Order: sequence, then C-alpha cells, then structure tokens
Amino acid sequence: MDPPLSFTVPQEDFLLFHQVDRDLYKILVTELSRDPSESMRLLAMWLWLEKVGFHNVVKNIMSLPIILINEIADETMLCLTCLTNNSNTSLTTIMLSSEANDIPLLQSVMENEISLKFFRQNCMEAIHGVEKTRKEVCMRAFGDIMQRAMMRNIAERMVENNNFLFGSTGPINLQFGSVGIAGALGQQHSNNNGGRGGIIPADERTLFVTFSKGYRVEEWEVREFFTMAYGDCIETLFMQETQPNEQPLFGRIIFHKVSTIDMILKGASKVKFSINRKHVWVRKFVPKRTNTDKVILPGETSGFGFGITS
Repeated sequence: MDPPLSFTVPQEDFLLFHQVDRDLYKILVTELSRDPSESMRLLAMWLWLEKVGFHNVVKNIMSLPIILINEIADETMLCLTCLTNNSNTSLTTIMLSSEANDIPLLQSVMENEISLKFFRQNCMEAIHGVEKTRKEVCMRAFGDIMQRAMMRNIAERMVENNNFLFGSTGPINLQFGSVGIAGALGQQHSNNNGGRGGIIPADERTLFVTFSKGYRVEEWEVREFFTMAYGDCIETLFMQETQPNEQPLFGRIIFHKVSTIDMILKGASKVKFSINRKHVWVRKFVPKRTNTDKVILPGETSGFGFGITS
C-alpha cells in the first residue's frame, strides 16, 4: 500500500505548496460556479496526471483563458465518466478510439500524447490514483475553499427560492428571461428561427468551436465552411483574440436561425468536422454566469478574450 501523501507537512506549508492548485480550484467553484465536489475530482485527476508523468498540467491550465479552463474541465469530466462507466457501450467505443483528439483541449496542455484510450488502458490505476489524491491531497488542500463554496451555494439557493416564492424581479427572473432584457440579449422573432415560436436568445443560436493546437484555423476558413454547407447562416463570428504568432484555440458562431444548429449537431452533444484537413469540434454554447445577479451578454468579454471579427 502506498504511504500517505505528505500528511507530515505542516498545514501552512502544505497550503503554500499547493497555492497554484488552490487558485485553480477557486476559479472552478467561484468564477465558473462549478460543483465543489466535482471540481475537487477534477483537481485530483490533474494532480494524478502530473504524478504519472504529465508535467505542469495545472500550471498550463492556469495559463488559459477562463472559458477554455471550463472546456478542459468538461473534457476531464468525460475522462472521469469513462473510468466509472466501462459497461456503457458508447463510452467504451469512444475510449477504444486511437485518436488523441478525443479530448483536444486537454491534449493541448499536455507535453505527452493523451486520449480517452489512455484512461481505458490504465483504468484501475487511474481510479485508485485519482481517489487517493482526492482524499489525501485535495481534501486537505481545498477543504476550506470547498466549505465556503458550498455555504455560498446554499445561501444563493435560499435567495432564489425566496425570489421565486415572492415574485422578485431579481436574478431568478433574469435566468428565465423577460421582455425587458430581450433586446439586450440579442433575441430574434420566430420568423427568423425555423418556426419555433417566441423569441430566441442569441446564446441559444450559438455554437462553441474548438481547434487542435498546432493546426491553425483562420476565421475565413470557418466562415467559408459553414456558409458553403448551410448558406448565409452566420450572424456573428467571434474568434479568440491572440498575439500575431499565436493560434486561436476556440471561437463562437452565432447563427441567424436556431434550426441551423439542429442541422449541424443532429442530436449529438459534440460534432467533429474537418476544415481543410484540420479538425474542428463544435457544440452548443453554454454561457456561464459569474454570480447570481449578472448575466453575461453576447459580445461582452468578461475576461473571455473574444473579439468581434465579422
């Protein structure tokens, strides 16, 4: 049996040693409002990967824009799900794939090749290692942050429940939409949205796009690809703002009609395309609210690093 991980180190020194890890955990539970327990498992996975030879995982993730941190968290959750769902045929099929691009953003922060197949081949070692890291490192390093996040979430749910019961015009009403903010959210009428009826917020007409590191995809290539396939369908195209010598790793496409997204995804949660022999992944855009009383509007950066390129 492996010895305990660093329990003889004084708590103050232990927290200092894991300061960068704590900062990343704070981003997950505070700025991205992810579940505190789930986020602890994510950190446990990343720290375990560092232990088995994938160097600087946390440091490399911390260097990314916050929206990509959220995407890498989603990809890592897929890895964790694969470990605990070996009986699921569809997941097993994915895990047996030889492509490293099953998890493109996670791959982009790794110095070595990694794919879902890696977790399939090292399933028991990964399950044991991640759980051991969670109990012996993460609980000690992030326990105080986790407790504050959980208390905050409970308080926010209580406020939202009160708003719902007593008819407040506060955050919970913003979440479900109102005529007053329809224009600010860039909503359109049903005659532009395939007959779905009502008005469709821009976020519901948006796809999030990610690109493989090392295979630069230009804005004009994305626009040309979807225009040739689906006609004059793009309302606005956002690409990650980068330095001249850097490539964008993500973007957003707002379509005129929500029906275009339905045609693109065909019921799948994520779809892969090849644009000029370069892999591109698309999925529905899921906006993240940084707190309970602010909605991020389309076109606002909120630290996401987007620039309008249309």
